[in-house]
Amino acid sequence: MNPLLLMSATRLAGLIRRREVTSSEVVETHMARIREVNGVINAVVQERFHEARLEAKAADALVKSQGPLKLPPFHGVPCTIKECFALRGMPNTSGLVARKGVTADSNAPAVARLLGAGAIPMGVTNISELCMWMESNNNVYGRTNNPYDRRRIAGGSSGGEGAVIGAGGSPFGLGSDIGGSIRGPAFFNGVFGHKPTGGLVPNTGQWPVSDGEAARYVTTGPLARRAEDLWPLVKILAGPDGQDGACRPIELGDPAGVDIAGLTVLDVEDNGVMDVRKDLRAAQRRAASALIERGAGVARIKIEGLKDSLYIWSAMLSAGSRTPFRKFMGNGRLVNPFFHLLAWIVGLSPHTLPAIGLGILEYFPDLLASKTGHYVGRGLALRKELTDLIGERGVLLFPTYVSPAPVHNKPLLPPFYWVYTAIFNVMEFPSTQVPLGLNSEGIPLGVQVVGTPGNDHITVAVAMELEKAFGGWVPPPGLESAV
Repeated sequence: MNPLLLMSATRLAGLIRRREVTSSEVVETHMARIREVNGVINAVVQERFHEARLEAKAADALVKSQGPLKLPPFHGVPCTIKECFALRGMPNTSGLVARKGVTADSNAPAVARLLGAGAIPMGVTNISELCMWMESNNNVYGRTNNPYDRRRIAGGSSGGEGAVIGAGGSPFGLGSDIGGSIRGPAFFNGVFGHKPTGGLVPNTGQWPVSDGEAARYVTTGPLARRAEDLWPLVKILAGPDGQDGACRPIELGDPAGVDIAGLTVLDVEDNGVMDVRKDLRAAQRRAASALIERGAGVARIKIEGLKDSLYIWSAMLSAGSRTPFRKFMGNGRLVNPFFHLLAWIVGLSPHTLPAIGLGILEYFPDLLASKTGHYVGRGLALRKELTDLIGERGVLLFPTYVSPAPVHNKPLLPPFYWVYTAIFNVMEFPSTQVPLGLNSEGIPLGVQVVGTPGNDHITVAVAMELEKAFGGWVPPPGLESAV
């Protein structure tokens, strides 16, 4: 097996700088892996292999001419980008049929920052329609499959990123998250993902983009196969861009300065409404025990306010958004989702059922306007309660979903289990997704590590510690013989 497919981006960058391997070799190895698996997982929906080869050759020439000290941190390292982000020359449809053929003529600020750090994009990856469902499937590119079992979901909306990284095809990628769209795919595909504090990273240059207060609920962040890449990527991505009014300067700490033995860890097994499968509960308990062994103080508690997660997320997102989802469905004009439901039944709608369902769901906060204000208030109270409970030197362990990756379409019935991740978007809390090995079926297990706003470095430090304890990403069975 080619060891380049197992290394972190940080390590690959070090090898390239020291001229122990060329960028061209690293890029070609990963592109070969994508070619090998993409027919099965459908993760990369448009490749730019020719351009990546030329950029890798240029990177190698720069290593020779400038030497290692002047090179950016991820010089010559390949990556992938979620299709909803503008990457010059690449499609930017967000899985909407009405935008088919739209290509980006510039780079989103987050993409530009990765390019400035030396990264080489190999292509763009699949999403759910308009980035608003937990399965990456749309009528432009089709469905993405889980590399551990093609019958299962890869998650959404950054499912293409999760799948290609989990399959060994990319060291890291760029995702976005409004209800779990980084953490869900990272969990289902057995890799790391970080949803930053609200407002830490600009969302400019992705489509669609939220407005109003909801702009802080959407977060741009990294997915990676190794935990050590998360913090360098967060630092590269963070900071105002002069365009995203929701993005603000936030002073960042350093994971290296976090003493695990001095942490308070709250172990919350469920939200009190939606039961979590035994293998996930057991994995989370093992994670808590590992932190106890490292000196952390762990308390298993229940938080009553989490029972209202669905209503809080829905109310706060509705109250904080100025542009209705139905307008995004129409690519700028309002559509009637009830009409499209009837059209979908007879196979004539260009939209997926989850998008139509969300368009219909939008009517309910309007019908229950008196309840919206109530649950916004409950959300603000929960935010304060969680901030006080977790504190400045603590984290919360919490399930990412009720089970490991389910089979395709199963999340539709019932369709609300994603609230396990979504609640922390409207809280604006940082959350790092951590893989915890595979279950008896060979499907990834994992846990969210949640912190208070601005304490991204603490959740990442805990993720790095749990990687040491449990090994982190486990390549899908068959990777060794396939490469």
